[in-house]
Amino acid sequence: MNSNNTNATTGHEVDAQWVHLQYSEAAQFKTVYGFSGQQGVVHLEGIRYVPRGVSCDTLLVYMHPASTLQLLPMPTAMARAGVHVLCAGSRYARNDTALIMEHVVRDLGEYMRHAREVWGYRKVVLAGWSGGGSLSLYYQSQAESPSVTHTPAGDAYDLTKAGLLPADAFVLQAAHVSRAVVLQDWIDPSVLDEDNPDVRDDSLDLYHPDIKPPYSAEFMARFRQAQQDRVQRRTAWVKGMLEELKRRNGREVERGFVTHRTMADPRFLDAALDPNDRPIGVCYMGHPETANSGPIGLARFSTLRAWLSQWSPQDTNALGDRCAQQITVPFLALEHSADDAVPQQHTRMVFEKARSTDKEMQVIKGATHYFVGQPELLQSTVELTLRWLKERGFCNP
Repeated sequence: MNSNNTNATTGHEVDAQWVHLQYSEAAQFKTVYGFSGQQGVVHLEGIRYVPRGVSCDTLLVYMHPASTLQLLPMPTAMARAGVHVLCAGSRYARNDTALIMEHVVRDLGEYMRHAREVWGYRKVVLAGWSGGGSLSLYYQSQAESPSVTHTPAGDAYDLTKAGLLPADAFVLQAAHVSRAVVLQDWIDPSVLDEDNPDVRDDSLDLYHPDIKPPYSAEFMARFRQAQQDRVQRRTAWVKGMLEELKRRNGREVERGFVTHRTMADPRFLDAALDPNDRPIGVCYMGHPETANSGPIGLARFSTLRAWLSQWSPQDTNALGDRCAQQITVPFLALEHSADDAVPQQHTRMVFEKARSTDKEMQVIKGATHYFVGQPELLQSTVELTLRWLKERGFCNP
């Protein structure tokens, strides 16, 4: 499927090409809708943006664990600037309920292999945007120094034998350190009963009328500890339930569950906490209090195995700062100073841990997470990224 992208007022016209990959993989049970999974075949879909009439030996790859990225501004803007771009979708596209990060690493590996062996790109650059940052960091760490043989739930899944092909360079942009860390920073610690979110400790309810910013150091210490405690209680329940299902030795091998109220980071309401240029009183999902109790939120619906793989800080393998210590390729980190989705310090945390000897970090002053209404900032960021790539010999015809 080809479609002509003519939304840009400047730059190249772009052809959007539908990409379909499939590969064999045995599974104990189905984790996604459709015919992917237990039938032994995984299907992946993505969009490759090819600037019309522009040959290039480099492919820039964007991938998120659960979102599709082809409608985000940066990938299409990079394509209009003359770069070949792939927006890769995982098997869990638009539904992270059962998402296993190890599976997504393997999915990304199939795109990387296809890029080199089928499309013939000599160089591939990973671009980790938002939640795609920790995924891409996890992938690159395993491609450079493979070590994972099991998922955090103990299921065999050997990435050391997956033949993951490393990227030649890495761009980290508007990305958090880990889905698990963000959940722990955002989860509402006032919830006392996981089965009834109306049972709460008012003294820890960020949205209670008696609790207002600025928050004291004492309140923050208690609040953060209570967040960690809630995540750890949830994780202990998950592990206990997995053990119970194994003990029963029956047909039930997995279970889905709901975790209420997961959008309560004090940084949404207090500008003095990790200050940057972000708007206060809102978050990328709208009003924080509404998002906190709504049907959509981090880890709102999860399976037991997915919780351990992507939401538990103590168990996940996808901790970006830890993974960055295995990465040696040229590394560019871009922080958006008005980001209302990624905590302010996360980009630098990863940047400082990256083992690359060639690494650079830039702060895009005033940029929001999605560059909404900021075409000039988007363009300047594209030019910065293009300059960095070309200085290192990428994007050559």
